[in-house]
Amino acid sequence: MGIVIELGSIKPSGLKKRLVKKTKQNSPVPAWVIIRTKRKVRTNPKRRMWRRKKLKV
Repeated sequence: MGIVIELGSIKPSGLKKRLVKKTKQNSPVPAWVIIRTKRKVRTNPKRRMWRRKKLKV
């Protein structure tokens, strides 16, 4: 099951690649990681809310 990323078409490909990377980094910690670490790892420190934190790309 892949992540579907929708971006507008009129932007440079380099910028688009950086935005895709940041979108992938913004995912939560998988459930199997939480189970395997016995809930020591529960949050992703790189999580970002699009209204609060703006990207510098």
